[in-house]
Amino acid sequence: MNRLEGKVVIVTGSTSGIGIGIAKLCAKEGAQVVITGRNVERGQKVVDDITGDGGDAWFHAFDLTDRDSMNALIVDVADKYGHIDVLINNAAGMGMKDGRVDEISVDEFNAVVTTDLGGTFNMIKEVLPYLMKNEKGGSIINIGSMASAGGDLGTIAYACAKAGVDKLTEYVACMYGPSGIRCNCVRPGLIVTPQNEGRIPDVLKDIFLSNILGKRYGKPDDIGHLCVYLASDEAEYMNGQVLTCDGGLNTHTPTVAQFRSMSGRTW
Repeated sequence: MNRLEGKVVIVTGSTSGIGIGIAKLCAKEGAQVVITGRNVERGQKVVDDITGDGGDAWFHAFDLTDRDSMNALIVDVADKYGHIDVLINNAAGMGMKDGRVDEISVDEFNAVVTTDLGGTFNMIKEVLPYLMKNEKGGSIINIGSMASAGGDLGTIAYACAKAGVDKLTEYVACMYGPSGIRCNCVRPGLIVTPQNEGRIPDVLKDIFLSNILGKRYGKPDDIGHLCVYLASDEAEYMNGQVLTCDGGLNTHTPTVAQFRSMSGRTW
């Protein structure tokens, strides 16, 4: 407990899903957590849950598509707490029409990349001057996606944007590591949340579960625990890393699930 005591942690997109899990675990570890999102009611609910459990949280409205909103968030947090120690870039959007190259328009592709990659870049740009003021620098944690780990049949814009986040992580680490600023990326696998559980088809869940090396889907806390570590001083020597947290989904050849169902080996 108290691994993040005294740290001010901003979690973007923390009014639902993975963001809630990250924010609540950071608060349990003693951080002053800034909850952000476009929905004020949902944001206040997260704050109430955290404070009701003895934690410290504050909501600030935030829109990943609005540069002024990003600037206001960083400035207001610095004014309120006097410093910023950790930025967790969790907010992202997936284009509803994202699909194959021949299906998606150039404007639709650009919109997803601008939001998910450009928004992450802009947030890092906004927070860097404040992290550089700290004696020990700070920690930036980007939430990527296993979509960038290999090719697939759809969601090309989202996958390309998240692949860019992987590389952005490495460049920021190289550029600002000497200033004590660490930048790492967490790539979640299939994380089932109260918000998305009803929207994920059972057949898709079965496909993922057959390939996950454990016996369950991911939970928001799985990502939250890793973020707590990367935000803490324990991770002082972790920088520029892209860490996949997917239950082992992307560690094996495509035939593993099929051979496992036959209780056999490759040959």
